[in-house]
Amino acid sequence: MTAARTMAAPAPAPARPRALAARLSAARLGLARGGIEIWQTLTYWPDLLQALFFSGVSVVALVVMRGHHVPGTTFSLGSLTLPGVIGMNIAVGGVTGVTALLAIDREDGTLLRAKATPGGMSAYVIGKIVLTAATVVLGLALMLIVGLLAFGLQVTATGWLTLTWVAALGLLATIPLGILLGSLIADPRFVGLIVLPFAGLAAISGIFYPITHLPGWLQTIGQVFPMYWLGLGMRAALLPGALQSVELDGSWRLGYVLLALCGWAALGLLAAPPVLRRMAQRESGSKVMARRERAMLRRN
Repeated sequence: MTAARTMAAPAPAPARPRALAARLSAARLGLARGGIEIWQTLTYWPDLLQALFFSGVSVVALVVMRGHHVPGTTFSLGSLTLPGVIGMNIAVGGVTGVTALLAIDREDGTLLRAKATPGGMSAYVIGKIVLTAATVVLGLALMLIVGLLAFGLQVTATGWLTLTWVAALGLLATIPLGILLGSLIADPRFVGLIVLPFAGLAAISGIFYPITHLPGWLQTIGQVFPMYWLGLGMRAALLPGALQSVELDGSWRLGYVLLALCGWAALGLLAAPPVLRRMAQRESGSKVMARRERAMLRRN
């Protein structure tokens, strides 16, 4: 009798299907979390203003350029600047946006609550990626509308395809860097400090003008980072082919754009998760309370 019962007992579920089910559940929770945070951002004007601040400033600058032309040509100065602004918007949104969100959630205990929930950390990361990608795409759409209406921007079908894959890879290359930096910055007040290196990096990345105008050693440094390749890819998507003559090698080098952005995406996706997990493991209720007390003292 005992043997029959033993034989009739169901076998335990394999570990691999359970792990796959857990990942799918975390993905669903992450997408749902991201959707909720997108709705909250769109319906709360301070968050919406903060998310679209850089895009709004860029739009104002582009409108001011309306009617101006590149010296010696009939080409619109705004149309020439637009690709660099879009590339910069993706880089800033992908890195600083996620960094700020992580630093704030770490201080107010949101990250600790996610850590205490089964699959919560994976869902948390997916939610932030969805939120950041949505706000960046919203800003990108805003600037493209301005480009189409104010400058008569004409984009070919190939250009739209190039814009799509460059933007998608740009987000994959920059959002993990934001997660990495957000895991290392303990105080939200220090988030603003990363804007200074960004400004310097933009100056040597040729994101607003051809990098060929810079000394050779600065050209080499600028090409190390994804910001240069974002700008180059966006120029390839939105500018006439004749303008590629001022670029390095006289071409858009889209193959190198693909390799560079994929390389940064792979590097970030490998480095960011373990750093985030290590940071989350060190979080505790006492640390959150201590940070809240320090924040209250600063306000007082």
